Amino acid sequence: MIKHVGKHNQKKIAIIYRQIPDEDHMALVVYSDNLPSRVHDETMKVLESEVGQQASELADALFRTILSDGTNALTALHNGGHLKKVPTNQVIVTPTKDSTCRLDELNDIMNKIAEGGEAAQRLAEMDANRGLRNQPRDVGEPAQAPQTAGVLTDADIAQRNLDQATQMEAEANALLAEAKRLRGEADSFKPKTAKAKNVTKPKRTAKKTTA
Repeated sequence: MIKHVGKHNQKKIAIIYRQIPDEDHMALVVYSDNLPSRVHDETMKVLESEVGQQASELADALFRTILSDGTNALTALHNGGHLKKVPTNQVIVTPTKDSTCRLDELNDIMNKIAEGGEAAQRLAEMDANRGLRNQPRDVGEPAQAPQTAGVLTDADIAQRNLDQATQMEAEANALLAEAKRLRGEADSFKPKTAKAKNVTKPKRTAKKTTA
């Protein structure tokens, strides 16, 4: 099973953001076959890497990656005009060759897992019963990947995502603290200039003239 891949209008895509902030019904994707060969190869390398597969959003892994030409991977996709907004209900996630699901349905489950409760229990029961299906029951119903040895379940991936989010939050707080320290240190090295406006000049006394 591989994350962050799917199809939109029968075209292969890499899913950069499952949901756009403040636009939960929209996703941000790139059409992988339309990418320049170098950008395509390096983007897919990030996607298939351990870092890419553990990331909750592919954008997080791309943001941390520098391409061979020295540019940031996510910035390169943006500047090249490759990032596209598409409705989540039109995206088909393809974690394996034989299983699919709609992105909006996957988002709903993943969001509920993050909150805990019935969705997490549902996935646990599906894992226990090996209930992820190869074929849909009805037309339009998404099939999900069968469990195989050594493959992470959706519940495992969700827990990893939560752990990573906690770690990233801690790292961000540490970076903010370090930035504050460096800013204070930089201020201490600034040359101090005399405040000329506060200097009181001595009054001149008129010379007496002798007749």
